[in-house]
Amino acid sequence: MAFSVNTNATALSALFNLNDTTRALEKTQTNINTGLKVSTAKDNAAIFSIAQKLRADLRGYNAVKQSLDRSISTTDIALAAAGSISDLLIEMKEKAVAAADSGLDDTSRTALNEDFQALRDQVTTIVANAEFNGANLIDGGADSIVAITNPGASQTISIAHQNLTLGGGNVIVTATQTISTQALAATAVGNISDSLTAVSAVLTKFGAGAKSLEAQRIFADKISDTIEIGIGNLVDANMAKESANLQALQVKQQLGVQALSIANQAPQSILSIFG
Repeated sequence: MAFSVNTNATALSALFNLNDTTRALEKTQTNINTGLKVSTAKDNAAIFSIAQKLRADLRGYNAVKQSLDRSISTTDIALAAAGSISDLLIEMKEKAVAAADSGLDDTSRTALNEDFQALRDQVTTIVANAEFNGANLIDGGADSIVAITNPGASQTISIAHQNLTLGGGNVIVTATQTISTQALAATAVGNISDSLTAVSAVLTKFGAGAKSLEAQRIFADKISDTIEIGIGNLVDANMAKESANLQALQVKQQLGVQALSIANQAPQSILSIFG
């Protein structure tokens, strides 16, 4: 056995092992505190890079869901308004058909005309109120829905604007139309029938668009959940395993301190040679 007071190889080895254990303990404590086994690029550069890309995709899908939610709300309001306008047109047709009866007296026709005009004016009110977040799909403007469906914003679902104002194209009934005479009532019956056909087509378009938006919204939720689970599988720490590892490393650290203490006492045995 060689004795030296300049170099204590045993102590150096014990110190190296103790430092190694301390670093492992610090890493385990960080994993437990953050809940992550890969929290920085230093932990695992490749996994961290993949996780960051997935996090970016997840944020992108959050924006997709917001876009879809706005579009669904706007479309739902337009769909409800178009349905109400269709109901009003049906009521107006009833009044117009009754007023087109040549045997109807003037008093009855006047009453029917007043009801007709009240219903007609409700169409304008409904159109004006069919707005969400500044967008109105059925007024005289040109608003349309364009909802993004992927994180790169390169794919969209579009729903075109449909003019349901009085005299605006789909609704042939004008803002001044009346059924005050038998002839005017007969004309109104034809106009209302054509309007009902056009509004039904609009309802079909809005209904199909709303269904597509809702289906895409459900899909976006599923994709987001899958990405989030994938990120967790890559970087989340196994807390049960980390807890067991923590206890083992704490014991190992205590033993390492004792081993270092014993190793540091070894040079003192040289004194016995000179005793």
